Amino acid sequence: MVLFSLVATHADIDLETVAQLSTGASGLAASALAGSPAVAGAVVLSTCNRFEIYGEAPHPDDVEAARAALVSQISGASGLNQQLVSRSFNTRTGPDVTRHLFAVSSGLDSAVVGEREIAGQVRRALISAQQEGTASAGLVRLFQAASKTAKDVGAQTALGSRGLSIVSVALDLATDLSENADWSTKKVVVFGTGAYAGATMSLLRERGCTDVSVFSSSGRAAGFVATRGGTALDSDSLPGAVAAADVMIGCSGSDNRVEAAELARIRAASPQPLIVIDLALTHDFDPAVAELDGVELLTLESVRLAAPQEQAESLSQASDIVDGAATAFEQERQARSVDSAIVALRRHTMDVLDAEMEKVRARHGCTAAAEEVEFALRRMVKQLLHVPTVRARELAANGQQADYVAGLEAVYGITVEQPAARAAATATEAQCPVDHSEAPAAGSGRETA
Repeated sequence: MVLFSLVATHADIDLETVAQLSTGASGLAASALAGSPAVAGAVVLSTCNRFEIYGEAPHPDDVEAARAALVSQISGASGLNQQLVSRSFNTRTGPDVTRHLFAVSSGLDSAVVGEREIAGQVRRALISAQQEGTASAGLVRLFQAASKTAKDVGAQTALGSRGLSIVSVALDLATDLSENADWSTKKVVVFGTGAYAGATMSLLRERGCTDVSVFSSSGRAAGFVATRGGTALDSDSLPGAVAAADVMIGCSGSDNRVEAAELARIRAASPQPLIVIDLALTHDFDPAVAELDGVELLTLESVRLAAPQEQAESLSQASDIVDGAATAFEQERQARSVDSAIVALRRHTMDVLDAEMEKVRARHGCTAAAEEVEFALRRMVKQLLHVPTVRARELAANGQQADYVAGLEAVYGITVEQPAARAAATATEAQCPVDHSEAPAAGSGRETA
């Protein structure tokens, strides 16, 4: 099995293209698994400035086919031609996948370095994939390790200690643009009820803002404000709230975009200036609202340009933690990749032992003496297998697991099947009234494949 990823971020392409690529992201993983045997697992990470697909393929030779299947699915969902979609993604495999996700989860690859929200988005991406049944075992381990790394970075460095996030930087910019910096006097309308909307509500409360209204085109505003405070809006009450607002914040990314002409009509009689903060990747507000009199528009690009740089020392410490965690994860993954070979060797050896023990039973009957011989032989086999098992993990750690598998096939004639392709097999015990599960002496036991 091999891990791979398709990555499209703000660092490589414009946010408009990232937004278009992410259209239909919710059903992408399931469609890809159903449509191509080259995709053994998939987790989709879609945020305000990145669209990334993490996948697992049965074999390195399957990665290109898996990539082609995903590109085709994304093209169909977004309406973009396949050539453009293919060019928009950087493809990573092996250790590069691990290092990148660990850096992303830790906030090292964010527009606001050290931001808090991304770690939660990585966790939720895995949870969604598990609920949909698209997260393979390898991807589960990868994402869980990424979340642990993010926690370690937060606990061991000063990166992000100021609580910086895309939302907090946007609110700082809005404060700088306001004639009155006191948020307790402002009326705010928030569009959306997702993770960014929740973070926005928390930060507004921290700044003393109490007059917050929430609108959701999906009708979830009432449930959202029930636990976070604020006033729920519907289609009838929304225009009045917009007309009176000092700040509007878009976090929904829904298809119901506020057009410039509509906003101009609603606020025709509003004397106060308006700050519009658009944090949605697919835009909650028509970019043309920036041309309206008395309206200031802040976008994700504004946030990226205004984001402060973290101290070099903190960045270096965080990078070291990420590099160390990625190396450890890869070593563990390489060691795990020879588990099938080790199991095959043990099964082969035990099968030989079982055959010899059948000869003993056939010759001497089912006696306690035969049982003692069996346990003695099994202890001997276990000792004989110790060095080959240790060598397997050492070779795997150096990326030489294929040499070990080839050696088993050359020396013993053992064919190693990977877990995904191996059918469950159970050993059939000879009919004998003696219970072989109990060892006659302390410290002895029956080795199972």
